[in-house]
Amino acid sequence: MKRQAIILSVALAGAAGLVATAGSAQAATGCRADYAITSSWQGGFGASVTVTNLGDALNGWQVGWSFTAGQKIDQLWNGTVSQSGAQVTVSNAAYNGSVATGGSASFGFNGSWTGSNPAPTVFTLNGVACTGAPVTTSPSGPSTSPSTSVSPSTSVSPSPSTSNPPPATALPCDLYAAGGTPCVAAHSTTRALLASYSGRLYQVRRSSDNTSRDITVLTRGGTVNAALQDSFCAGTSCVVTVVYDQSGRGNDLWYQGSTVVPGSPQSSPANATTESLSVGGAKAYSLYIRAGNSYWRDGHLTGVPTGSAPEGMYMVTSGTHVNSGCCFDYGNSETTRKADAAGAMDAIYFGTSCWFGGCSGSGPWVQADLEWGLFPGGSSKWNPNQRAFNSKFVTAMLKNNGTSRFAIKGGNAQSGSPITLWDGSLPSGYSPMKKQGAIVLGSGGDCCKPNGGANQSAGTFYEGAMVAGYPSDATEAAVQANITAAGYR
Repeated sequence: MKRQAIILSVALAGAAGLVATAGSAQAATGCRADYAITSSWQGGFGASVTVTNLGDALNGWQVGWSFTAGQKIDQLWNGTVSQSGAQVTVSNAAYNGSVATGGSASFGFNGSWTGSNPAPTVFTLNGVACTGAPVTTSPSGPSTSPSTSVSPSTSVSPSPSTSNPPPATALPCDLYAAGGTPCVAAHSTTRALLASYSGRLYQVRRSSDNTSRDITVLTRGGTVNAALQDSFCAGTSCVVTVVYDQSGRGNDLWYQGSTVVPGSPQSSPANATTESLSVGGAKAYSLYIRAGNSYWRDGHLTGVPTGSAPEGMYMVTSGTHVNSGCCFDYGNSETTRKADAAGAMDAIYFGTSCWFGGCSGSGPWVQADLEWGLFPGGSSKWNPNQRAFNSKFVTAMLKNNGTSRFAIKGGNAQSGSPITLWDGSLPSGYSPMKKQGAIVLGSGGDCCKPNGGANQSAGTFYEGAMVAGYPSDATEAAVQANITAAGYR
């Protein structure tokens, strides 16, 4: 298998005029389009497109281009696609049509090709032609299969360019977006995950009068205002009812058993004050999951990848509060809350469960819950590259291109780089993936619906995000560096 990563940047200069889209007039004076081939296999490929608006603010967009070698788009996310022959038009989704001056919109797709797969060189935004000098780069990547290579005719730079340079105070979702893999869900009880975020992190409910309060960040892009929780919960007990989504797509995680997400009688929200910690010198609380606690969202209509669409994710958890119960997960799960099929899930698992047997040591391990099994690597056999992560704060990462390749990484969330535990082929029977687009936190996918039993796992959640597209190793390394700099103590 061959993986080709090409990023092409096109600047729209000097074009101006009124163009119509979705029934409204928009002025477009310039933009930049970044087209990246993120993965390639025989007969197919994955790509991402990020368009930066250099003109007036937009309230609805259409991006167009022509393929030159008969390529076809098979599946697209974060937009709506129409293709007539070589001509492709992608329109905004319901949640990403507004693009401010200097802002950007991103989408990704899986496509098919025969013979060759050249990158498009001319784009349009709302009918305004894109012109400019293309720049092609080959990002650094792992030496494991699929191998990284480009054709001799491709101009290769020593290091990859990103679609949008992150802000100076970039946080994890800024870094993912800069790499062309934007966050579709971002959750944390400790801090903002975007430099621009100034809203709610989670909600607590106190037992004394059954009232609720949202807990926000102290400052834009900052840490949590834990004093709000301390004052609200003083003299009584509190539970966490919902962890809010910071991505802007509304993928909030409500506890299973709530009126928003009905659950089994055994399901309940997590205690809000079990564990306090320090992040960047400021007090914070974790989402401390015990048996019976779990959170869920059906996000298949709000940006969460489905089917074989590529995605990535990470979470910061703890190696000191774990068990072998099924299953402390964070990631993509079934909308049915049933164990529907191999590949119906794509979630990080962290704990001591040795699903297929033959494990070395006692864990806890970062594994992939792909449904019908917790995978330490590319098969049910024990992966000798696996290792236990028992530090107080642990980074866990998973990415999956949906058809041929996935990678598992782990690390210490206080220092060091992410460690690659697996980077290679999907297990037999899991290609293509069949993701349904729900989000689960704290339990397995077939859990906690009415009359459906209760979560048996234990784990700690501090922060995490899910992204559309297959993030690069460089992006994941930058995210880990940001996590270690956050100052978890």
